[in-house]
Parts: sequence; structure tokens; C-alpha cells
Amino acid sequence: MKRVFALLLSLALALSVYTPVSAADKKSVDAATAHSADYMLKAVPKPEVGSVGGEWAVIGLARSGADVPQSYYDEYYLRVEQYVKNKKGVLHEKKYTEYSRIIIALTAAGYDPRSVAGYDLTVPLGDFDKTIWQGLNGPIWALIALDSGGYDVPDNPKAKTQATRDKYIAEILRRQLNDGGWNLNAGSNGREVSSKEKADPDITGMALQALAKYQERKDVKEAVNKALSCLSDMQDNDGGYYSWGSSNSESVVQVLVAVTELGLDYDDPRFVKNGKSLVDNILSFSQQDGSFIHTSDGSGENQMSSEQCFYGLIAAKRSIDGDNSLYRMGDAVKRASPKTTVKTAGLPGKNADVKQVKVSSPGKTFTDVKGRPYQTAIETLSSRGIIAGMSDTEFAPDATMTRAQFTAIVTRGLGLTPKTDKIFSDIAADAWYAGYVCTANKYGIVNGTSADKFTPDGTITRQEAAAMTARASKICGIETMLSSFEIRDILAQFGDYTSTSDWSREPLAFCYKTGILDESELNIEPTEEVTRAEVANMLYVMLSEAELL
Repeated sequence: MKRVFALLLSLALALSVYTPVSAADKKSVDAATAHSADYMLKAVPKPEVGSVGGEWAVIGLARSGADVPQSYYDEYYLRVEQYVKNKKGVLHEKKYTEYSRIIIALTAAGYDPRSVAGYDLTVPLGDFDKTIWQGLNGPIWALIALDSGGYDVPDNPKAKTQATRDKYIAEILRRQLNDGGWNLNAGSNGREVSSKEKADPDITGMALQALAKYQERKDVKEAVNKALSCLSDMQDNDGGYYSWGSSNSESVVQVLVAVTELGLDYDDPRFVKNGKSLVDNILSFSQQDGSFIHTSDGSGENQMSSEQCFYGLIAAKRSIDGDNSLYRMGDAVKRASPKTTVKTAGLPGKNADVKQVKVSSPGKTFTDVKGRPYQTAIETLSSRGIIAGMSDTEFAPDATMTRAQFTAIVTRGLGLTPKTDKIFSDIAADAWYAGYVCTANKYGIVNGTSADKFTPDGTITRQEAAAMTARASKICGIETMLSSFEIRDILAQFGDYTSTSDWSREPLAFCYKTGILDESELNIEPTEEVTRAEVANMLYVMLSEAELL
């Protein structure tokens, strides 16, 4: 009995290391942070460019003080460098938070974001109009990114309006709501802020993080005090926040980071309700393996929640220890950029059967594509025999494409060997496309329109093309999975996103995120037929991302 009791007592003590207590202290924060760092290294062994499984994991680990191998950061840098090369320095045409997030991660890891594959990633943030286009996230994260390493706002010769720190601060202050907080879209595109608008805790927290370094300004200090009162009033009896339809872990993280960036204690009395602080609330979402869940019932994107809660705890730990705040990165250990090797045969995670297609007809072009959109894509694929013209001299860029034709160019683009195997009742064994359809189906790239039919002559729609391209991307080693938050964030900018089919939303969001589809369009038009030129560009971007061109 003594042995049993001793065993149970030992187990209880072991579990108590990571069990949140009613009032978080240094010991519990240290233990939870260390446990979460261990989880993060296992969950994200090879961080890629992305808002999940990428920059936030790097930022958290780099600012945690955890024992992380130098190779972890060097390999991340090399992946960023290759990504920037593939994008030719243009990470996104409209969402400039893509630049900000990578700048912060590189700064945290000790690298200089002003020289990556020959590109200065801070330069786009010198364009005021483009940075604020996506909503309040733009100026908020531009300030946080530039201030993380004390970078000057760069001159951007292409900008209609040259950005300055004062302009970004003024834009954030202009969009403050009557209740003292902020939300994503109030006051966007120069509109007046409506008196009916309500604050969102996430965006309010982020706005305070951006303004934290400018509290010596009277207008900023007044805005900060109003926002703190707003957030204090919004906090619930469990020390947390309700946003996006539920009480969730990410919302309280943004408030906690804001409080610590402002130089306040993590357990500031204004943010302790019913004896529960912001950290207490975060720890209520913790799991035994060191991860965190989005909501108490486990719904939502839990890896995103884990990464955000991780860096939220680090913000608290740094505050308790008297270190620089999470985003004041002057103390980051500086690292030299590692030597790179150019990859030309695809990503490490690709299917072994996927191969690079070599150029067979150099200089191939068509009379009706010169000076037209997607000329480069059409010529690049044509030179490799991946896509053909309607004749030797004409491509017909505005014509539509059938499901069979689309399947054929994707199969050829991946270097897969077509093999005929009877699958669909409406495909004759001797049809020119039979081998392509059978092969693409085998690799999970295409499905039928019913259990036994493929409808090869049916024209392909935008959402169908997106789904097939996303599946092809996956076997090329590209991570295609997005969180529900990312999908909503990407698609909500289009006026007709609710008309998309449920099955198409994740692949559509993936295609817009990676530039496979043009995000500058006002609408998705999911059931519209895609043109031959559009299809060529979709495949061209995908193969470029996959390092197969």
C-alpha cells in the first residue's frame, strides 16, 4: 500500500507541474513555458513560411530562451530565402502582413530581413496605401515589424504615398472606436468610423502592441488609456475574452501581449476578474502534452492556438523576469545568414514519382499571347511540353478548358507517367486522355463527377481547378492545410465567398494565399469557367512553389 501511495503521490506531483493554478506565478509560468517549448519543437520540427507551423513558432522559440539548435533557425532561414527567390521578392500583392510576419520572425531569430536572397523585405512597408489596404492589420503589423529591429521606414520609389511611422500611428488612432477599442474594418478605405461599431479584443490588443513604443505622445497615451478601459470592461469572469463567436485562447493572448508591451504587469488589477488573471485564463486551455486548444470544447484550429498561447506565455515570462518585451528585439542574438544551396528538383516532401520536366522546345511562343497576361506562364509551360497551343502558332488564351485537358496538363506538369486503367465508365480505353485521367485519379489529384463518371468534356470551373491544383500541390510537398481562421480571413475579402461550395473553400483559400489565383479580383466567381491562360498561370505558380521549374 505504501508503494501504491508513493506512486500516486509522484504521479500527482508530476502532473501538477503543468496544471494551471488559480493564481499564476513565476513558477507556474516558467513550467508551462518550458513544457510548451518542448511541444513546439516536436510539433513544428521544420518551420515553413506560413501563419501556422511557421513564423509564430520561430518567434516563440527564439524569444523563449529555450535550448534550440542553431540548425533549426538556419534551416528556417534557408526555406524563407528559397521562398523569397521563388516569389521574386513579391510575397503578396495585397496582404502586406506577409512581409511583416517574416520580418518579425527573422529579427527574433537574429537574421537581417533587409537582405534575403538579394531582397529587402522592409521596402514594401514603405508603401502606405498598399500596407493599409487589407484593414487595420496592415499598419499595426508594419509598425510592430519595423520597430522589432529598430528598422528605418524604407523609401519605396513605387509608392503613391510614402509611409512614415507618424502616418501609421495616425491611421491607427483615426480608426479608434467610440468605446475605446478597435476592430479590423472600421474606418477602412478612408471611411468615417461609425458610432455603432464595437471593439474586437484581438484587434484592440494588437493595436496597443503597435502603439506601445509611442506612449510619450499625448495623443497615443490618451488612446491607450481608453483602450485599456475598454479591454478591462470586455474581460469576462474567467479572465478571458469572447471573440469570433466564442470565448477563446487567442483573444486573451493578444490582450496579454498588449499589457506586457505597454510595460504593465501581467496581473495588473484591471485585468484580474474573479481572482483570475490573463495568464490563468490562458493556462485553462492547456493540454497535458504542452499544446493549447482554441475553445474549451476543443473546436477550432488548435495548432494556431498552441503557437499563440506559447508566445503569450513567453510575453508574461519576459515581463516577470524583467527582460525586454516580446517584440522589443534589441536583445536578439545576431546570426549570419547561412550559406544556401539552390534546389532544382523539387521539395523534400514531394512524392517520389513527381519529377521535374525539362525544357524541350526553348523559346516556344504563340502569336496571340505576346503582351497578354500570363505570357511568361504560357511560354514556360509550352517550352517543356506541359501545355500545347490550339495550333502551332496560336494558344487561344481566352478559350475554356475541359476537365480532361486540365487533367492532362497537371499530370504532365508533375512528370507522372500516364497509365490507362479502367476507372470511369465514360472514358474509353483508347481516348487520348485516358492515361492522364487514370493516373491523376490514382494519385488523388482528380475525382469523378459521380461514382463512375468523370465527364471529360465538361468545362472546368474555378473552384474545381483550385481543388485539383491544391491536391497536386500536396503531392509536390507543399503544405496545403489552412486553419479555419485563415480560410475565413482570406475568402471574406471577396463579395461572393458565400457562394463557394464547402469542399472548395480550403483549396480556394490555399490558391489565393500562394498566388495560384489572383487575389486582386473583387469576386471569386467559383462556378465560372477558367480560361486556358488562367490555367497555365495556376500551374506555373504551383510548379514554381514546388521548385519544379
